[in-house]
Amino acid sequence: MKTLNSIPTSKIGRAGNLLKAGAKVGINYIKYYGEKLTKDEAEARANLHEQNATDIYDSLKELKGSALKVAQMLSMEKNLLPAAYVDKFSLSQFSVPPLSAALVRKTFRQYFGKNPEDIFDSFSPESINAASIGQVHQATKSGKKLAVKIQYPGVKESISSDLKMVKPIAMKMFNIRKEGSEKYFEEVEQKLFEETDYVLELKRSRQFAKDCAHLPNIKFPDYYPEYSCEKILTMDWMDGIHFSEYVRKEQTEADRNLLGQTFWDFYMYQLHVLRKLHADPHPGNFLISPNNELLVIDFGCIKEIPADFYKPYFELADQKNLKNSSLFEEKLYELEILTAEDSPEEKAYFKQLFYDLLELFTRPFNVERFDFSDEQFFGEIAALGQQYAKLSEMRNFNTNRGSRHFIYMNRTFFGLYNMMHELKATHITINNFEKFKK
Repeated sequence: MKTLNSIPTSKIGRAGNLLKAGAKVGINYIKYYGEKLTKDEAEARANLHEQNATDIYDSLKELKGSALKVAQMLSMEKNLLPAAYVDKFSLSQFSVPPLSAALVRKTFRQYFGKNPEDIFDSFSPESINAASIGQVHQATKSGKKLAVKIQYPGVKESISSDLKMVKPIAMKMFNIRKEGSEKYFEEVEQKLFEETDYVLELKRSRQFAKDCAHLPNIKFPDYYPEYSCEKILTMDWMDGIHFSEYVRKEQTEADRNLLGQTFWDFYMYQLHVLRKLHADPHPGNFLISPNNELLVIDFGCIKEIPADFYKPYFELADQKNLKNSSLFEEKLYELEILTAEDSPEEKAYFKQLFYDLLELFTRPFNVERFDFSDEQFFGEIAALGQQYAKLSEMRNFNTNRGSRHFIYMNRTFFGLYNMMHELKATHITINNFEKFKK
């Protein structure tokens, strides 16, 4: 893979990159209209999606940063986009062009006043892994093998301008109205700023490792403040294979279930005990050790769950409460899903919509054990998404719904459910985390 000697950091430079992608998308549509005359409609549309996904991703991977992070977030929601976009955008999890060795050395000199080979006993100039915000190099120091994460230049400085460019696309894609939408974009912007603060990530990573050290079958790296700063983060090197590689290989049912239970317990313990979440559950953030242990290697995105959101959210996870119409409506107001300004039609529509969504998504929480390999369950999720996406009423109503805390809570559950399904984990004990409360 080619390396990058520079990344566009100015607003004009980054906007120009996206405009080029937009021009290519326009050409792709011209091709599509031509192909419709000579080919099957489904084939022509599939070609359009494939070409658009390629051109958009090629643009985003050159920009890196928050623009690429948006693609990564979208790739986790398999029911939202055509498969071509999901497949292409999923590359942003751990396969994008790395920075050149010269740019890496420049970053070290800027923050440490030394080249990396003057700090470590050995340092690989080629990155081992390159993703949306930073890339990882292997190093050694005093006999220890280390992973050194280096943030791309200009990522933090371009977050606000990137989001302004992406905002109109997101608003059109998700039918978001301008009025009342700022709280959602501010939530995303705040989390992206946190992800670019490696001093904060170091602090959070060490705290999570301490708080979860007693959970079985899971390991965390140690971190090294003396070799870290706001743009460079150094930790233990963890030997294992990426989650995506693991699920593609032949595994025993017992191994898949052990790993699935480990994943589930880790997330339920965070949610119900710590009240804060590793809110970026995508395959690039997890390795599997040769001993089938879960290795957690990235704590950049953490979401704290306030009590006034946690309580009504999980009250609605109990299906007895879903069937209590007055209580259900009361909790929808608490969660900002219903508002005092709603028309009778909007109120009825969104009550039904969220009943359907919650009845389906909370099924795992209403049984002792759940089978995440169940194709019917995930088929129902896909069908429900498609059903509501096609309804004309949705386009006529104000869809700015729900507390800002839903964004990363829902992102976490979408990611977790998808990874549990990819594992084909069966017989997962839902409240197993109760054993590990201190």
